[in-house]
Amino acid sequence: MTVGIVGLGLIGGSFAKAYHAAGWTVYGYDVDESMLAFAQLADAVNAPLTMENISACDLVLLCVRPLAAIGYLREAAPHIGKKPVVIDCCGTKRVVCAAAFPLAEQYHFTYLGGHPMAGTQYSGFGHARANLYHNAPMVIVPPDFDNIELLSRVQELLRPAGFGSYSVTTAEKHDEMIAFTSQMAHLVSNAYIKSPTAETHKGFSAGSYKDMTRVAWLNAPMWSELFLENRDNMLHELDCLMDRLMEYRAAIAEDDAAALTQLLEDGKRRKEEVDGR
Repeated sequence: MTVGIVGLGLIGGSFAKAYHAAGWTVYGYDVDESMLAFAQLADAVNAPLTMENISACDLVLLCVRPLAAIGYLREAAPHIGKKPVVIDCCGTKRVVCAAAFPLAEQYHFTYLGGHPMAGTQYSGFGHARANLYHNAPMVIVPPDFDNIELLSRVQELLRPAGFGSYSVTTAEKHDEMIAFTSQMAHLVSNAYIKSPTAETHKGFSAGSYKDMTRVAWLNAPMWSELFLENRDNMLHELDCLMDRLMEYRAAIAEDDAAALTQLLEDGKRRKEEVDGR
């Protein structure tokens, strides 16, 4: 079995290491040729992915930003053929799926949107690891929700990554949910750390501070692109958060212990409702 991986950063590099460890032949492509060379030296990639050998792949994973994925797919589309299943691994789905589904139909190859729900605050091949996706969720956006055979084939092709669960959804629903579960967490963490008090936190911070600020360390150009591609959902979530924060602020400003206690109880109860105790 052969996998082609476009983009050899944290996401693509981790796929490369997982598939190579599983005995697959791994073809890789990265705009940074030195990164490709390093991945080959690290025994994660067998050979470069080219327009000549992409049609020999069983699976092609696009592990780059949405606009880069679209650009690559437009160039590669005439060469892919009917054998490979192509899955993008971008952080938003509407933009890339809107471009990729018509290309797949035009050039008669199989394409699905995808989003592996795993990662770290670090980027680059140097931080990639073969077990990054073990037991992690994988979100799939298929062209046809009734094609059970295709979805089963996709799960089998993704087996070497070790995902723990799969969710099948639309591009629109994905972007709505990801604004809340991922993008807002990164934005809030990044804003929170900008307090002047952060400069003197050492000796006063523990687990909650580390949890809150872990993803403030981010790839700014990538996350900017993702936020702006999903700006309608991001604005909705920001408005919701700011409305809630103003309620807490008002209770504190007015020295209203009863109101503040109720707000905190409401938040605790909401956590129990959505996640379980």
